[in-house]
Amino acid sequence: MGSLLLLGISVSAIFFLLLQQPEQSSSAIILSLKKRHGSSGSSGNQYSSSRPSAGFQGNRSTCSLFLGTWVRDNSYPLYKPADCPGVVEPEFDCQMYGRPDSDYLKYRWQPQNCNLPTFNGAQFLLKMKGKTIMFAGDSLGKNQWESLICLIVSSAPSTQTEMRRGLPLSTFRFLDYGITMSFYKAPFLVDIDAVQGKRVLKLDEISGNANAWHDADLLIFNTGHWWSHTGSMQGWDLIQSGNSYYQDMDRFVAMEKALRTWAYWVETHVDRSRTQVLFLSISPTHDNPSDWAASSSSGSKNCYGETEPITGAAYPVSSYTDQLRSVIVEVLHGMHNPAYLLDITLLSSLRKDGHPSVYSGLISGSQRSRPDQSADCSHWCLPGLPDTWNQLLYTLLIY
Repeated sequence: MGSLLLLGISVSAIFFLLLQQPEQSSSAIILSLKKRHGSSGSSGNQYSSSRPSAGFQGNRSTCSLFLGTWVRDNSYPLYKPADCPGVVEPEFDCQMYGRPDSDYLKYRWQPQNCNLPTFNGAQFLLKMKGKTIMFAGDSLGKNQWESLICLIVSSAPSTQTEMRRGLPLSTFRFLDYGITMSFYKAPFLVDIDAVQGKRVLKLDEISGNANAWHDADLLIFNTGHWWSHTGSMQGWDLIQSGNSYYQDMDRFVAMEKALRTWAYWVETHVDRSRTQVLFLSISPTHDNPSDWAASSSSGSKNCYGETEPITGAAYPVSSYTDQLRSVIVEVLHGMHNPAYLLDITLLSSLRKDGHPSVYSGLISGSQRSRPDQSADCSHWCLPGLPDTWNQLLYTLLIY
């Protein structure tokens, strides 16, 4: 990916604070967060940005990919679900399921001091010819996987393709280019095994999942949201750490243990001379208007009825999202050869308008009458925000 410059921003700052670092030659540089997860007080977290190596308009020496603003652009969206039939699932297809507004589709990410290059599906296919791409993680990873397929297919429509959905592995192939692009469902990344009728989350074991990732040329991981679920939504019955079993433990501690298992697997099993490894930072939810320090335009208690991005210089990140992200960054920082952080937390935090809300194929008619209880404020509509995540991915891979 060439020479990368990481810039930082304090979460608690109201205005942008850019901390330019000396340029270093490295495939991935991660700045450590000063605040350990679980601590109180104002945040000292450093949010990373990268300097692209070439191919940008503007001041490349100070280009900050992950800091900027959302600007209205009537040339958007970059595709329609009909451009990639069978790819966008009902949970992400907001227009199909009755979303009445469309302005949320008309926003383009404008980084500081540079412009993102236009996504070119044919160029992406040529760059990745003969390679295997693997997204591994939770449904936010699936959100990004489906977005990338649509971006490629819509800009290179003559390409022969094949799609197979399964669990935990779904695969899309670009047959003319020998490219396999898969999503592997592993919400915690580490393994979950059935033991005497119980679902046991094994914080120290990952081989059951990782065997499917081993030979990929590009690995894009994510985790985060499922660590917070409780009650009927909780993904395990017991947690195993070492030789001990727990009904529960501090969720940030559990996530860190799992990520250190993941990091050890990357360090010992992935040939970094041929395989690029990226990690998607935490995708924020918009369940509570107080998290973004703005009044809900609809008077709702969540993202329902929100139709515009948050404006201004402040980046509204909830403390919980901030702590989840801090776990990821600290683990990456501790790696000998860190995975590159695709740092989408801040730019995504501005998009309270981009969620399916009640306009999802997974939400019934009766549920739609109770948006305060049923709105999906975690995932993202497609077309929508994950297209920007993939424009950033494209920029890092191509330029």
